[in-house]
Amino acid sequence: MTGSADSAIPRSADDHLAEPPSADPRPVVLLTRRLPEAVEARASRDYTAILNPTDEALSGLAIAERAAAVKADAVLCCAGDRLDAAAIAALPERVRLLATFSVGTDHIDLAAAKARGLTVTNTPDVLTDATADIALLLILGAARRASEGERLIRADAWTGWTPTQLMGTHIGGKRLGIIGMGRIGQAVARRARAFGMTIHYSNRKRLPRELEEGAVYHSDPDALLAVSDVLSLHFPATAETRHWLNAERIERLPPGAILINTARGTVVDDQAIVAALRSGRLAAAGLDVFENEPNLFADYRDLPNSFLLPHLGSATVETRNAMGFKALDNIDAALSGREPPDRVV
Repeated sequence: MTGSADSAIPRSADDHLAEPPSADPRPVVLLTRRLPEAVEARASRDYTAILNPTDEALSGLAIAERAAAVKADAVLCCAGDRLDAAAIAALPERVRLLATFSVGTDHIDLAAAKARGLTVTNTPDVLTDATADIALLLILGAARRASEGERLIRADAWTGWTPTQLMGTHIGGKRLGIIGMGRIGQAVARRARAFGMTIHYSNRKRLPRELEEGAVYHSDPDALLAVSDVLSLHFPATAETRHWLNAERIERLPPGAILINTARGTVVDDQAIVAALRSGRLAAAGLDVFENEPNLFADYRDLPNSFLLPHLGSATVETRNAMGFKALDNIDAALSGREPPDRVV
């Protein structure tokens, strides 16, 4: 590996604020979190990379201050970085690009970025299969009461097999309702068909027939709810979709439906979900994302019919490497005067 940037790698929290060596002519890229080893190695090879070895989570304003201190040309940020209008306004003019290590961009004020002339890119396509796998894991885990079974084993409370122990739901023959039939939604549908599920979906636009593969289209997402024995959410978090799945919409689901969310935590109303899980209106919920994570709605933890994962959707070595390389591809293009392939604004 050539062009080592060891002198730019922070050794302590204070070292983050050190200016990169003036003798190094390469652009400066600030990485806001610790990223996979292969991604940091490529960043350090090609740029003066300012790393975050302690993986300290920073506020948006702290990121802006650090970018100014190290004279960053680009910032490789992550989904947990809250880059609101104030943080974007505080970024030094030298910063030309925010390359986010995520598909979602709800953590960035895109209007503020556009007004400032700041390019924003994301990492689409490469996390489709990993996220779809997690959605299927949640469907199976919630339907078959896997969380309850594991807790029973870990508490040494299992007394042996009985005919009625932890009876769950067989997903074969059930109707899977998918709201948001983009790449991930389609990948979930393909996997669910292998388990014998019937696919219904709602999307902004109907898919071409060859991509539907027999799925039933509903132009109105509210109409989809009545035929969703399992409901899987795959749409972005926006002001319009905040708490979209609320108490009123839960009542439109079949009794004992199962909820799956791998989208964003803000698209569901936590209080309504918890109430429905407690009453049995929802048989179970499989959740990988939460509003205000990691400070999730605490009541979920005490519910036996909640199957919870800590935002693992893209968490494979292969996928996280691919996300980092895609972010760096965008930085390569933007800093060399080319159009970045995954521009959002």
